[in-house]
Amino acid sequence: MAKLLVGNAPCSWGTLEFEDAKAGQLGFSQMLDELAETGYTGTELGDWGYMPTNPAALAAELARRKLVMLGAFVPVALKDPGAHAAGIANAVKTARLLAAVAGNPAPYLVLADNNGTIPERTSRAGRITPDLSLNAAEWQIFADGANHLAHTVLAETGLKTVFHHHCAGYVETPAEIDTFLRLTDPSLVGLVFDTGHYCYGAAGQTIDVTAALDHLGDRVWYIHCKDCHPDIAARARAEQWDYFTALRHGVFCELGKGCVDFPGFLKRLQQRGYAGYVLVEQDILPGMGSPKESARRNREYLRGIEETL
Repeated sequence: MAKLLVGNAPCSWGTLEFEDAKAGQLGFSQMLDELAETGYTGTELGDWGYMPTNPAALAAELARRKLVMLGAFVPVALKDPGAHAAGIANAVKTARLLAAVAGNPAPYLVLADNNGTIPERTSRAGRITPDLSLNAAEWQIFADGANHLAHTVLAETGLKTVFHHHCAGYVETPAEIDTFLRLTDPSLVGLVFDTGHYCYGAAGQTIDVTAALDHLGDRVWYIHCKDCHPDIAARARAEQWDYFTALRHGVFCELGKGCVDFPGFLKRLQQRGYAGYVLVEQDILPGMGSPKESARRNREYLRGIEETL
């Protein structure tokens, strides 16, 4: 049996980066306790200030639960050149904390667009058409910002940067992901392959995540395991829900209940020699059920796949 390295993230306990999701969040201590109790050995940082920002205090919290810090999500409005300097400063600050508590494997700085703040992209998430994409000049600004940030983070902290394609931002569809990767430096910027966002961002196309993994190839440095419920996604498109409405309706469902072929995907990941963590993410908003029990079911589902690898 091949043993997976499996982490989970604060977003699975309702700690999302969006302002609409800030109410009713669990404290970090309870979240980490439940994460460890349900069988995960790695975590991401969550929003700055959610977990301790003092390195010694954070390291103690991780060590007490035998957890590895895997990364931190940093959104930057990369389309806007005026946002780059502040975004880079925030990324370096975050990466310094990550580096101070780094274990094995080393954590990543997880860069993303400032998702959920762009009205035309948020309202059309899951059904993006080519006319809503960046133009050539905007793409160059976006990619240059990502390259500069990744270069600075590496130089200042020694940590690598992975970009998180994400619905409700400018890098959502498979075509947009391809464009972003073509314009960024493969030695500086890797990709977080997020199975759920990839499927929902495909705008109704049937997606084979294993084939997508092969297509993206060596640019995939890190994995987020998220599922996507095809019926909810279809309803979201038909009723023209915005991103947050789709989220509240559970478009990103528990693992094994959606359209992602996780057994095939994880087998191919193993065949490709991937040795890092897979991070479970199931975006939960307050009132959407018990995060701990959902996390437990997701871990048990992956354990069942481990037995077949």
